[in-house]
Amino acid sequence: MSGIKLIVGLGNPGQQYRFTRHNAGALFLESLCDDYHGELRPESKFFGTAERITIDGCDVRLLFPTTFMNASGQAVSAMAKYFDIAPEEILVAYDELDLPVGTVRLKSGGGHGGHNGVRDITKALGSNAFHRLRIGIGRPTVKGKDYVLSEPSKQEAEAIQNNFDDAISLMPTLVAGNIQDAMKKLHTNPDAIEKKKDSTDGN
Repeated sequence: MSGIKLIVGLGNPGQQYRFTRHNAGALFLESLCDDYHGELRPESKFFGTAERITIDGCDVRLLFPTTFMNASGQAVSAMAKYFDIAPEEILVAYDELDLPVGTVRLKSGGGHGGHNGVRDITKALGSNAFHRLRIGIGRPTVKGKDYVLSEPSKQEAEAIQNNFDDAISLMPTLVAGNIQDAMKKLHTNPDAIEKKKDSTDGN
């Protein structure tokens, strides 16, 4: 299986959105970029900020679309076409309402699950074969405010950052093309399971 050549972090541009739940994918990308001593820089031809890093000797492109969430596909398709990257070689990181805080999952292909960014990428690429890193933000317990565009609590933010660390540790496995191995490690990680339990006990 092909390895990952492009990692996309979804969110909305602007400081007012940076630390919101909907920007979990973008924050993951920032953490990954920092860990590999990169710097995301504006790239107008890719409608976002981008960087190239090396993971275990493999070149990997990083992309944060600055087109706003609903138009994420424009940036992803532009970079994929420019560097001849197939959908199967793309990993998209984003916030997932259907997973509780403290949970992160890898998925290959499938539907958009109501996520507008994933929906637009699927449309722009003409394929749903890209891989997904689904970062749990949970569903709101109180109605009346825009949950995804608000910031998580300090405890939730810490749990989400732990998810980032778990996922980043698997990047060498993903870029090598061992997608199933990465899924197995992430989904059966005892530390991740314990973090999820602690997060639940603290609510």
